[in-house]
Amino acid sequence: MKSSPPREVDLAVVGGGGAGSLVLAALDRYDVAGLRIAVVDPVRKRGQDRTWAFWGPPGGDLDPMLSASWSRVEVTTGAGRRVLDLAPLRYAMLRSAPVYERAAEAARRLGATRVDASVGALDDDGTTVAVRDTDGRVLLRAGWVLDSRPRPPRRPGRTTWWQHFRGWWLESPVPVFDPARAVLMDFRTPQPARGVSFGYVLPVSDRYALVEYTEFSPALLGDDGYDAGLRGYAGLLGLDLAALTVREVEDGVIPMTDAPFDGRPSPRVVRLGTAGGATRPSTGFTFSAMHRQADQVARALAAGRPPVPRPAYPGRHRWMDAVALRALDSGTVGGPEFFERLFDRNPAQRVLRFLDGATGPAEDLAVMRSSPLLPMTSAVVGDAAGRLRARLSRG
Repeated sequence: MKSSPPREVDLAVVGGGGAGSLVLAALDRYDVAGLRIAVVDPVRKRGQDRTWAFWGPPGGDLDPMLSASWSRVEVTTGAGRRVLDLAPLRYAMLRSAPVYERAAEAARRLGATRVDASVGALDDDGTTVAVRDTDGRVLLRAGWVLDSRPRPPRRPGRTTWWQHFRGWWLESPVPVFDPARAVLMDFRTPQPARGVSFGYVLPVSDRYALVEYTEFSPALLGDDGYDAGLRGYAGLLGLDLAALTVREVEDGVIPMTDAPFDGRPSPRVVRLGTAGGATRPSTGFTFSAMHRQADQVARALAAGRPPVPRPAYPGRHRWMDAVALRALDSGTVGGPEFFERLFDRNPAQRVLRFLDGATGPAEDLAVMRSSPLLPMTSAVVGDAAGRLRARLSRG
């Protein structure tokens, strides 16, 4: 029996997680009539498997899907607790189920073809891309591929840490949480020998909240370590875990590295999400850049341009992140001290816009001036020396 030739599409979205889902939703908002689209992923994402948090102005396409938002957040360090007024911004929480549902609806409206398969190679000849399964068979041919699968950086970085965490969705029979404000960072947690830890609270109501223990560090913990961190943080919050119910558990590991990610590994393959440089090296924050990338891709396709988003962060921000990571990794700057000065010496809106990569050069200088001068100068020198050594070894 003769096999049929592989189908041809204009755009293949490889990976149906957060980045791929946001792209589909964005395409549905713009006029891309006639665009032949395929979604390739072995799993049809659904349900609550992760939670994203981000800041920005109210309004926009995400608002109908939000679980909660806050105009005030708390940051607690050794100097005490400060409540930050984010206006005109707000901090928002988005759970995965409505994102996946919106993507599935968008795929139906766009007439997208669904291919339930794992992708192996992407063979790009400069005109089309052959999307192959793990056995080498051609699943389809695409004019462009948007690849949101996790991928290693182009080369190792000088510093590699991880943002790693565990969160419990806690339900209480009586009011115990303050739904009027979230806890962004609480550094009262015991600090690791190398790295920084903090707690995090996102209340949906006075009886239901996500409580997380997070570390920025070069080594991951085991299950016992995350659970111990969460129990300890719950104690700091005055929560009686015996009276609460753990409804869900969320875990995550996100790279924090100055290693370069290749956002366009071949002429017609574009990477999105962490593999496309959307993760902020100094914090691990990813969602806002993913959302921007999706909108830029959709706008470009609607205008008949190549679906290539801009770099997620300006080059000077990537350099500043590399310096901050080196300072934290060497121990010349303590994590709680670094963030305490950042929030203490800058308006909250500037800090949040900086972390999103949305500040200009003048604001960046103000952020730099708020950092510990001598340790950061040492880190700058170390970073420059590291870059020189790397160039010489490659050259």
